[in-house]
Amino acid sequence: MEFLVLFAKTILFRPYVFLFLAAFLFSAIALIGWPRTWRFWLISWITAFVCEFSSTRNGIPFGWYFYNGSTVGQELYLSNIPFMDSISFSFLLFASYCLALLFLLPIRLPSDATAASRLPELTFDLPLRTSWPVFALTVLFFAFIDMVIDPVALRGDRWFLGKIYYYPDPGVHFGVPIANYVGWAVVGAISLLLYFPLDRRLRSPLPSHRPSMTHRLLLGVGLYYGVLAFNLGVTFWIGEALQGATGLLMYVPVTSVLLLRLLTPATQTA
Repeated sequence: MEFLVLFAKTILFRPYVFLFLAAFLFSAIALIGWPRTWRFWLISWITAFVCEFSSTRNGIPFGWYFYNGSTVGQELYLSNIPFMDSISFSFLLFASYCLALLFLLPIRLPSDATAASRLPELTFDLPLRTSWPVFALTVLFFAFIDMVIDPVALRGDRWFLGKIYYYPDPGVHFGVPIANYVGWAVVGAISLLLYFPLDRRLRSPLPSHRPSMTHRLLLGVGLYYGVLAFNLGVTFWIGEALQGATGLLMYVPVTSVLLLRLLTPATQTA
């Protein structure tokens, strides 16, 4: 009963995290189905938790940082790690995966040339969605978005996150050590190295992609940009104009290429 009460407090204390989590579950189930979704979530969450547990004790793989326990009793902790923190890695990795897929999957001629959708139809074949280029770009996007998230989270005492952690040796990127971003890449890489072989072996059919698989991918991409917009909004709100502008400029080329990709005529083949 005490666990349930604390879990309910966590939802009320961090509603935005659970909103993003709900968006992840909805978009992931729509794209890859429940059997793959729960495996993806479990693998990425356990990987993130183990890596956080390790880093707060021996500095690997994120470098040294510490949770100060300031919200103990207000939200759920697993050991010394806030539950909402490690669970965030799962929906961010899935959103990064969707963005990488939208960049790299080949365009094919739609089966229905008169379809109302003008979005390019992408090939979602198993060898393509678990390829090394998709792996590498997913890891890159995953670490990339933390370059917006972590600097503003570090200033949580100036917004409703609270000051929940700190680096004993502040880094060069708005106080965040470069090792932290390397750690994010490690979490993403380990998670995908475990998930991709499971996806290849799993016989469960994919859900029907209507109106198209591209529309389903855009749900995950929308989650990625939703998290990005939330963190950039908070960054400007607390008065960190340079930090916010840097984050915006980082995503100008990414967003430009994405829009060009989406504006490719649906009748064009790769």
